[in-house]
Amino acid sequence: MDEQTRQIELSVVLPVYNEADCLRTFIPELAGVLRQMGRPYEIVAVDDGSADESVAVLRQLQQEEPNLVVVQFRRNFGQTAAFVAGFDHARGDVIVTMDSDGQNDPADIPHLLEVMEEGDYDLVNGWRKDRKEPFLTRKFPSMVANWLIANASDIHLHDRGCSLKALRSDLVKQMNLYGELHRFIPEMASLIGVRVAEVPVNDRPREAGESKYGALARTPRVLLDLVTVSFLLSYSKRPMQLFGTFGLLSGGIGGLIGLYLIGAKVLRGILYGEEAFRSFRIGTSPWTMLAVLLIVLGVQFLMMGLLGEILTRTYHEAQDKPIYVVRKVLRSEEEVA
Repeated sequence: MDEQTRQIELSVVLPVYNEADCLRTFIPELAGVLRQMGRPYEIVAVDDGSADESVAVLRQLQQEEPNLVVVQFRRNFGQTAAFVAGFDHARGDVIVTMDSDGQNDPADIPHLLEVMEEGDYDLVNGWRKDRKEPFLTRKFPSMVANWLIANASDIHLHDRGCSLKALRSDLVKQMNLYGELHRFIPEMASLIGVRVAEVPVNDRPREAGESKYGALARTPRVLLDLVTVSFLLSYSKRPMQLFGTFGLLSGGIGGLIGLYLIGAKVLRGILYGEEAFRSFRIGTSPWTMLAVLLIVLGVQFLMMGLLGEILTRTYHEAQDKPIYVVRKVLRSEEEVA
């Protein structure tokens, strides 16, 4: 049976943005590794609105590599959108994501798949254990981000910035990525339920072009996305527990301040007489304004929680969204027979 007509076992998804110089050497290297593996494969290169000759180079490479599929965006939509488009067009049972700049080593792919199959993992993440990057501007921000994300989720990885990952296709099809959540693929996968492994991989220097972003520049965006992911992981199906906690805390503190002011006024009148009682004005006190503000905020947080609960139920019921995901159904041999 011809390789083109066989079922695709492995799809490699490559987001591409102004990487014409790198693609000329990287695609042939990647294709050579995939051919040696002996599995039916495809390479899905998603051009994210490149301004250079990336698409032209990919078209030229298609003449030598028929398993190369090129998906071209009309404009730049971002790396997350490129990954999602690659997932949508991928046909393999296992999907491998990589950067197209050549810094991920294609020779690591067989090891990722070996670990996945031996341990029955859903996702195998690459770990650039010996990163060849400046410590202050790249390694240190990544270490801080990894620590924050690990404490905000149940997924403990050393390197979330590594694009080299192997994922099962059934897992990919159930993930909903948007914004810039490609950095949090393991965390988004954990919403479904996932077995994750981490494998040290080779980190190579860029041979051509320049990096499209820096760690320091994207730190604020990563922190904001971390807030989103933390909410999705912990409270997306029970928003009242988040907003209600803040509401009770805010309203409780405001109520205690109000009770303290009233008690102080009454006690002052008992100890020092009616004149002292009248002179102790709490209506114009900044503490009174703070108490009222906290109580109002508490009510608003509770209302936000109620609205969140209504929206959550509407979302699941309108789309017939399941509240669980089955990984496998295991039956005995007698029952199957």
